[in-house]
Amino acid sequence: MGVEIKFSDRDLPVSPGFIDFLHHQIEQRSVDTSWHDQRSEILVPADFELRLKRAEAVADEVLQHPIGQQAIYRAYELFTAMLLGQSDKLKAFQNRHRFICVVGCPRHGGTYLTKRLFAARGMDPGTVPSMIAHDGFPDATPFLLAPHHNSLTAMMYQTAEYFAMIEVFFAAARPQGGRVIVPKKATKAAYYGAFFLSMWGPETECVITLRHPVAACISTYEKSGGLPADGRLAVRSNIEEWVQRDLLALGMSAADLAQRDYFDAYLAYWEQYHLQLALSGLSAATNRKVVAYGKERLMACARECEARLGGAGAVEEFEVFNHLDRHPDWHRRAEPVVRRVAGVWDRVGLGFPLAEVMEGW
Repeated sequence: MGVEIKFSDRDLPVSPGFIDFLHHQIEQRSVDTSWHDQRSEILVPADFELRLKRAEAVADEVLQHPIGQQAIYRAYELFTAMLLGQSDKLKAFQNRHRFICVVGCPRHGGTYLTKRLFAARGMDPGTVPSMIAHDGFPDATPFLLAPHHNSLTAMMYQTAEYFAMIEVFFAAARPQGGRVIVPKKATKAAYYGAFFLSMWGPETECVITLRHPVAACISTYEKSGGLPADGRLAVRSNIEEWVQRDLLALGMSAADLAQRDYFDAYLAYWEQYHLQLALSGLSAATNRKVVAYGKERLMACARECEARLGGAGAVEEFEVFNHLDRHPDWHRRAEPVVRRVAGVWDRVGLGFPLAEVMEGW
């Protein structure tokens, strides 16, 4: 008995961001590279409707161009390989590329390290598209099944699109140690660690960043318009949207979230994120490093990476703000949560630098 299952691009349409990326490559025009600007970063939700309209306007041009045709076909080929476990096709991709992925909660120093990794391999971060470098794509989220949407399928297909983009963007790159080095800020890999490690390959290096939840929460609300006047969770930026999404996935109701204290909501998100990071499979990475937030520690990590990858020149200063005397009650509420997460990390062998995190930077 044989069963044949078919699906088309109507079932799995090309992502607007993929079309946008390919159009810029075809036209040889720069794309948005503001992802690496630590000082002026504004956390706002992505305008999906605007990106969709922009992609629709150039889709025919992309589909008719050899670069676009080849990359889109390649994405579907890689997706099929993932779906069916065709490991030989994935192995060929992994044999050419070695990923250095920076994984950590938002506002934990990952953007700085990702920027330095691109500089270390001789690339100006200002020329690297956000889709290649930053954590918005591929999108990995807590599981959601909705009409015409399966978040696992979407994640797999966007990962295939990302790999196809890597092949286009790094086509002329010089290998180092036999492979092309590909840095990536991979915040969302925490949700499906085993999947991403399997896709990146056994040579993957993971740099995991940690920060105290009080300082990270302050950084989040400052970049989102300030602490809401009523002290409750608001959804004004992408990170606040992720907080809401993850807590809803835990079973909290929308009505409860609307009344929830801002820091209590953030703290629950911070804990859940770090538990998933520890338990979803990233702890199996044999080449990993945990870095606690702090100017000297992050700059030392950047220097080590640059020296190892052949970079030259002074390492960019990392800007740190002192939040240590703010919200003393938040610090008391956070301590048992931090210690609880540290215990889980230690049990799975990740090693949680408790003393350094508790410095509160």
